[in-house]
Amino acid sequence: MMWMRQFSEVDVNLRHTCEQGDRLQGYGWLMHDGLSFGVQEIHDSDFTLTTEFVKRMGGEHGGDWTWRITAKQHSSAPHAPVISLMFYAAADTQGSLEAHVEERNRLGSITGFSEELGNFKITFRKPVAGESSSAKYASYNYLQTLSPGLERLTDIVRNSLNRRFVYSPPSGEKRQYIAVDTYKPPHQPKPADLRKESDFVLHQVTVQMPFQIEVLFESGSFRNRPNQLSAAVMTEELEERKAAFDAKFEKTFGLQAKGLGHAQVKFSKAALSNMLGGMGYFYGQSVVQSVYNEYPLLYPEGALFTAVPSRSFFPRGFLWDEGFHQLLLSKWDPQVTREVTAHWLDLVNMEGWIPREQILGDEARSKVPAEFVVQRNENANPPTLFLALQKLVEQLQANPDAESSRPTLPFLRRLYPRLQTWFEWYNTTQTGPLPNSYRWRGRDKDTNLFLNPKTLTSGLDDYPRASHPSAEERHVDLHCWMALASGIMARVARLLGEPHEEYERTHQTLSDNALLDELHWSDQLRSFSDYGNHTQAVSLQQEKVYVPPGQPRHQFPVARLVRSVRRAPKSQFVNALGYISLFPFLLHVLTPDSPKLEHIFRDMRDVDKLWTPYGLRSLSRADPLYMKRNTEHDAPYWRGPIWININYLAVRALHHYGNTEGPYQEKAAALYQELRTNIMNNVYRQYAETGYIWEQYNDSTGSGQGSHPFTGWSALTVLIMAEQY
Repeated sequence: MMWMRQFSEVDVNLRHTCEQGDRLQGYGWLMHDGLSFGVQEIHDSDFTLTTEFVKRMGGEHGGDWTWRITAKQHSSAPHAPVISLMFYAAADTQGSLEAHVEERNRLGSITGFSEELGNFKITFRKPVAGESSSAKYASYNYLQTLSPGLERLTDIVRNSLNRRFVYSPPSGEKRQYIAVDTYKPPHQPKPADLRKESDFVLHQVTVQMPFQIEVLFESGSFRNRPNQLSAAVMTEELEERKAAFDAKFEKTFGLQAKGLGHAQVKFSKAALSNMLGGMGYFYGQSVVQSVYNEYPLLYPEGALFTAVPSRSFFPRGFLWDEGFHQLLLSKWDPQVTREVTAHWLDLVNMEGWIPREQILGDEARSKVPAEFVVQRNENANPPTLFLALQKLVEQLQANPDAESSRPTLPFLRRLYPRLQTWFEWYNTTQTGPLPNSYRWRGRDKDTNLFLNPKTLTSGLDDYPRASHPSAEERHVDLHCWMALASGIMARVARLLGEPHEEYERTHQTLSDNALLDELHWSDQLRSFSDYGNHTQAVSLQQEKVYVPPGQPRHQFPVARLVRSVRRAPKSQFVNALGYISLFPFLLHVLTPDSPKLEHIFRDMRDVDKLWTPYGLRSLSRADPLYMKRNTEHDAPYWRGPIWININYLAVRALHHYGNTEGPYQEKAAALYQELRTNIMNNVYRQYAETGYIWEQYNDSTGSGQGSHPFTGWSALTVLIMAEQY
């Protein structure tokens, strides 16, 4: 669906793909079961669109669905807005669509065929005045054309608009409005688009609020349909699904039983639902640079069913985000987690590598800056899918006969060969200079422009590491991820009756607190740290540009900010207290009696270091790189702001140590209550104030910032509220 407002000051405010630049007051799924129904609210300037759908199984192609859109103006609107809704169907290199036009310009229905859907019919009902089902005056237009790719649809519509149409309601003045006419390709000479063109059909209905419209999708192989899924039948089905959703939500998360208020429960449902509603099926080819090739190559075509971090800003799959997403979704529907995990592991190559960012298909690629498109096959990303597998294994062992976990064992058996290959890839390609040490590959090479060369592969992009990247680095977070992964490999192997001793040995070695101290504990800094070629004496300075006397300045390059190093680097522990320092605690590698916990808890609770009233900040306020830009154009990202995924791990770890016998048990339990309360209150408060869940939160004010809506890992707030770890 696209929509636009008629008769407004703005010339053409066409809304289509989720864009932060549209500045909507909030949008997202309030309810979505991931399978058969959903309710979404979209708040535009002075009206709200509610989109609801229900699916009904039947036939061999997934059955029927109906989509209902309800438009209501806000009480603040001076007069009822007139808007155009544009419903479209587009084929994507396969299948065909046929438009059926009734009385002059009204597209009554589209019939079509595709391999996966068989024959189908899409019917556009006429708008009615809300629930009363009395007909409304509307103007109709349609467009029937071809498109070379889904990412071109918005432009095609923009280039088809014309003002020559007249909106003349029975009780009002005639006014010209904007509508689709014939597509006129722009004239500028562009390289020819050689892709196969596919059918694109669009139905535009222009109507004054309030109104309601239904769109019916009927599958050709659904033979004995009891009735049409519309009007009262649709309403009844919706009400049933809503009641079932509410009951399942309370049974799964128990928030009302915990005494949380109605508004907080509604927020939690929205967080889960928008993650489910943001799931996508992607198909296409990654662009990969391998050490064996001179230039990047297209990978074979692949499919990916996955959740996404943000519908507006990151509408694609990210490897380390997905493990966090599945922590939440595995509680709701383990079958979703099994399917998603299988899709991700199907993307493994023969070496055991999975590209960390999945940019599959032209539509996905159109949303990615060019420099991020190429994936390099020596680069990793935290193997967080092991967190999700751990959940599936726990569910299976706790309740082996439950219907929801019974498919897990055969699933793990099918997955296991790929899982072994994936684990082995990490364990051989990401090793460090010393035995049992590890090092992220893929740090930025240019040490001249970056204050601290980024390590995108670690997930914590600009978090400070050794100032001068080298092969002698050891990374403490990766060490802990490998301790976690080897332990889960051993557990899965044991479950399947496969040899597990090697994984068990690796797990015991990496979990050995004495080894961890030796590789990563700095007595001087009193914290766990990376090790490498490092100096603290760095800053960004204006580059000196030599201009010969008598020459005009503007003919010479603009002075850039470049890094100045005031003291030579040496091999040492890296003094950057923050999320990385917490990893031995975050992933439960420390034994409950480890004296290091005392230091970690002290640093965590120190307001001059990591503690804020809104959650733990990513980098200590006392750190020299706290909130420092990394280049002229690169604002601080993991250098202070609060991130919910790591805060979730911190709350989970405090819960673990607070419920385990040991000298720090009471301290952990007290910190747990404080931190849990701070995070859930702030994420909820920001949602109530802004209409969004955010990518990160400001460590001084708690304000949401970065991309939004971000119902990727920020939705883990639901598990924090439910105290499910």
